[in-house]
Amino acid sequence: MGYHIQDILSFLDQIAPPAYQESYDNATLICGDRNWPLTGVICTLDCTEEVVAEAIRQGANLIVAHHPIVFKGLKSITGKTYVERTLIKAIQANVAIFAIHTNLDHVAVGVNKRIADRLGLEKTRILQPKKQLQSNLVFFVPKAKKEQVLAAVFQAGAGQIGEYKDCSFSSEGLGRFTPSENANPTLGKAGLPHEESELRIEVVLPSYLSGKVLSALKAAHPYEEVAYYLSNLENENQEVGAGMLGMLPQSMKEEEFLDYLKERMNLRIVKHSPLRGKQVQKVALCGGAGIFLLGDAKKAGADVFVTSDIKYHEYFDAEGALVLCDIGHYESEIFTKDLLADVLSQNFPNIALYLSKIVTNPTSYR
Repeated sequence: MGYHIQDILSFLDQIAPPAYQESYDNATLICGDRNWPLTGVICTLDCTEEVVAEAIRQGANLIVAHHPIVFKGLKSITGKTYVERTLIKAIQANVAIFAIHTNLDHVAVGVNKRIADRLGLEKTRILQPKKQLQSNLVFFVPKAKKEQVLAAVFQAGAGQIGEYKDCSFSSEGLGRFTPSENANPTLGKAGLPHEESELRIEVVLPSYLSGKVLSALKAAHPYEEVAYYLSNLENENQEVGAGMLGMLPQSMKEEEFLDYLKERMNLRIVKHSPLRGKQVQKVALCGGAGIFLLGDAKKAGADVFVTSDIKYHEYFDAEGALVLCDIGHYESEIFTKDLLADVLSQNFPNIALYLSKIVTNPTSYR
C-alpha cells in the first residue's frame, strides 16, 4: 500500500510541531489535499513557479518548503504576483505545497543543528530556549493501577525531559470520597464514604499535547471520575527555542575561522564586524534573520555570532564583545532542504524523493 500526503505531513509535524512556530508564521499545508495518494516529494528552501514546474517534471505532487509561499492573507488569486502565479500553477497541476518554517528553526534537530553540524560544532545547545511550552499534570490513582495509567500517558507524549523518557514522580497518600447515588464507583459503594490508598503522580508534558495526554489518562484510569490538575510551567524548554551555541573542537584565529566558515557554508563573501584579534572557539549561530539573539550570544560568551540580514547600525552593537558574521539569508538556510530530504529518506525509504535543483536565491553578488 502506498503513502498519502498526510503520512508525510504527520511525520514532519512530529519532527517540528506546528505549535512551535511563531505567531506571524504560516507553517502548514498551503494548498493541496492531505488525502491525495503520494507520487513523490521535492524538498526546497523556497517554493516558486520554477520549483512547481520542477515538481511536475519529476512527477512529484508534494513540495516541502522551508519558507511559506503565503505569509499574508490573499483577497484574490489572479496571477498578478509571483505568489499568486505559483499557487495557480500548483493548484492546476494538483501539486500540494507544505511549509515547515519557524517550527523547524526552533527544534533542537532542526535548521540550526544542520548549520552547527556543517561547522563541526560540539556540545551544542539552544541559544534562547522558549518558555511556557510545557505543562505539569498531577493525577491520583490506586497503587495497583499505577503502571497501567503511566504507560498510557507516556505513550501519549508525557514524561520526556531532554534525553530522558518515562519521567514521573509519585508520593503515597490516602484518598477519600463519597460516591453519589447516581455514581458507578470502581471502589467503594454509592452513598458511603470511602478511603483508598492512592498515589499522587506528576508528569511533565508539551502543552500542545495536553488534550491527547488527558484523553489517554481518562481512558486508562479505573475511576469513573479522574481527579487531576493541569498547570502551565514557566520552565525553559531546553529542546525548543531560537539559535544554537556550540564549540569548535579546536580554537582558531578569527581570520582562519572566516575562511573556514566560507568553506563549510559554500560562501562567496562574509560581511562581519571588526575583528578583535582573539581566538574563536565558542560559536553562536542562527539561520535566517537572527540579530535579535545578539544579547543572548554575548551573554553566552560567544566569540562569534553567525547569522544573516544584519543592518548597518546593528554591527555597532557587537561593541567588541564578539564578531558578527552575516553570511546571507539564503546561504544560511540552503542546507535545510538536505535536512528535510535526510529525515524523509530515513523514515520513508521507498518514496520518490528529490532535492530541488532550482536556485531560489533572490540576491546576487558580483
